[in-house]
Amino acid sequence: MTGRTIRIAAMSGLALALALGPAMAQRTDVNIGLVLEPPSLDPTAEAAAAVDEVVYANIFEGLTQIASDGSVVPALAESWDISEDGLTYTFHLHDGVTFHDGSTMDAEDVKFSLDRINAEGSLNAQKGLYADIASVEVVDPLTVEVTLSKPNGNMIYNLGWGDAVIVAPETADTNATDPVGTGPFEFVERRPGDSIEIGRYDGYWGEPAKLESATFRYISDPTAAMAALQAGDIDAFPNFPAPETVSMLENDPRFKVIVGATEGETILTMNNSKPPLDDVRVREAIAHAINRQDVIDGAMFGYGVPIGTFWPPTHPDYVDLTDLSAYDPEKSRELLAEAGAEDISLTLHLPPAPYARRGGEIIAEELRAVGIDVEVINVEWAQWLSPEVFFPAPCPGAEGEGDAPPSYDGSCPAEFSYDLTIVSHTEPNDIGLFARDDYYHAYDNDAFTAIYEELSVTSDPEKRSELLKQAQRQIAEDYVVGFLFELAKVGVMDAKLEGMWENAPTQATDLTDVYWSE
Repeated sequence: MTGRTIRIAAMSGLALALALGPAMAQRTDVNIGLVLEPPSLDPTAEAAAAVDEVVYANIFEGLTQIASDGSVVPALAESWDISEDGLTYTFHLHDGVTFHDGSTMDAEDVKFSLDRINAEGSLNAQKGLYADIASVEVVDPLTVEVTLSKPNGNMIYNLGWGDAVIVAPETADTNATDPVGTGPFEFVERRPGDSIEIGRYDGYWGEPAKLESATFRYISDPTAAMAALQAGDIDAFPNFPAPETVSMLENDPRFKVIVGATEGETILTMNNSKPPLDDVRVREAIAHAINRQDVIDGAMFGYGVPIGTFWPPTHPDYVDLTDLSAYDPEKSRELLAEAGAEDISLTLHLPPAPYARRGGEIIAEELRAVGIDVEVINVEWAQWLSPEVFFPAPCPGAEGEGDAPPSYDGSCPAEFSYDLTIVSHTEPNDIGLFARDDYYHAYDNDAFTAIYEELSVTSDPEKRSELLKQAQRQIAEDYVVGFLFELAKVGVMDAKLEGMWENAPTQATDLTDVYWSE
């Protein structure tokens, strides 16, 4: 080999190394696909699961946190003590915690955050979970004492919800658009209609995140989601909206598919306060008109587990009550005739999630088959969250009702105007929603409320199990809603991406332990 050849070879090798070097470097960013855009970034003032999917455990933290296996683990509270009577909780906070603006997080911030949940004008969607908090006292900068009005066996778990994250009084009012938390990532930029970017917070009190940055992009259209994955524009879809393409992706070595469980009870919600849906016979007729498997196959391509009540089938206390509302169109027609409701017309409001839009069309046809005329109304998420469907009267912003949330569009009906809607409730352990007569299903039943109130003060595991089963049966026999299926978590991601959750015990895209393998 001549000297010239050697030099050319050496230069070629150097060029190759330079070309390959950056490509071989381990990535420190990630692009996450989400189906829905969060209406705001404040989990303490919004009910939408899309909010927690971005901020929970990433930007905001609570005293406790729900881990990937569903257990409750310490977060900002490194430990806690509970008095023998179950009324006093003493939380010991981590030292050295700061908010993303550099200010110190201490017991005063905890008191502010917990007091704020049940304060007059609070927009917290789950404030009922914390109604038993009688007082919050600062013992010292790193110790907080929470006193309950009655024992609540779920309190440590409830404090792990996104609705109870710790915020600072100086920034609480602007968290909807400029969130400031204590988590391993801080807010960088929001591009409405497109994406949200977060970056690693260098002052984080715990173990630093492995990623330097993450971008959440909103893609609800199944075809666009598939195209974004294949083009490399999206690295992971924790909840992939195109289940019909999963078999194709499973055979593509560039990707891995992880099918897990969620806490998402997918239901056909009925407005129990509005005739003719205030008649249990009509609600039962609707339930019997629906073939759950048709909905699962048609909307989710087989991904989903039929449910007959509002509790996840993976839970040991789940009761299979699907027979109570089994597909029986003839019985449906008989019940409608008995109720004098053979010729009724109902509206069906469908938010943009594919399970709702696809499933809604199937359900509408099945209801028409038994004589119920259904008008399908497709709405955007912010419209679904407005008083038209989700918010009770009087409207947010009315006297004594506090300020309207960022998603509120200004409309103000005197009462819920919808008849039917479809949504997945992805919050864990949320059967207590049916004890709220002001909730959007408008269910008001003293028997269920009594069961739930007893459950709230019961700590014995066997007794709690029995009460949970009673609660499930009560709402199933009252046909409060049409119970459809438990939403599966179909995650699709780059084969080299590690640390994404398999299951979804809470509504989160926790990126704390996510990294790229070599």
